[in-house]
Amino acid sequence: MNQLERSKDEEELEESDSHHDNNDGTNNNNNNNRRKTVSPGAGEHPLQYNYTFWYSRRTPSRPASSQSYEQNIRQIGTVASVEQFWRFYSHLVRPGDLSGHSDFHLFKEGIKPMWEDESNRSGGKWIIRLRKGLASRFWENIILAMLGEQFMVGEEICGAVVSIRFQTSCRSGTEHPTIR
Repeated sequence: MNQLERSKDEEELEESDSHHDNNDGTNNNNNNNRRKTVSPGAGEHPLQYNYTFWYSRRTPSRPASSQSYEQNIRQIGTVASVEQFWRFYSHLVRPGDLSGHSDFHLFKEGIKPMWEDESNRSGGKWIIRLRKGLASRFWENIILAMLGEQFMVGEEICGAVVSIRFQTSCRSGTEHPTIR
């Protein structure tokens, strides 16, 4: 399965109508919404927040605008439990295997990975440049720490991005994926 294919669970969620039974016996019906609310399955270990994976790929020669960026980014799945995360993540291509100018994003559900999203407007970012081959392991460690609430900063972290930007350095000739 490549990084843009959705899991069978995602396809089933899209095909079913939006009906969610709450724990209190009530339900939420929203026939205008194509996606069913993602919630942990019976016996699964819930995450503190639901998280959505996004993917984008940009042609380096084309100038980026916020409109073209928003049109280029694709939501590829949402997870609500540890088990859902591993089922989904195990089918994704690892960042180090992506072609240049590709991004994976993992953000809290409802937050788009864009500065224009209200939740991100006052935020910042860390940029870490790595040698080729280190991005996949580092990305996995960062998102596992984020999902497991290991940063202990409350609700400050909205998401994480790994950006593959293979740039040849004149001195070393190495390629540097970037994790933001």
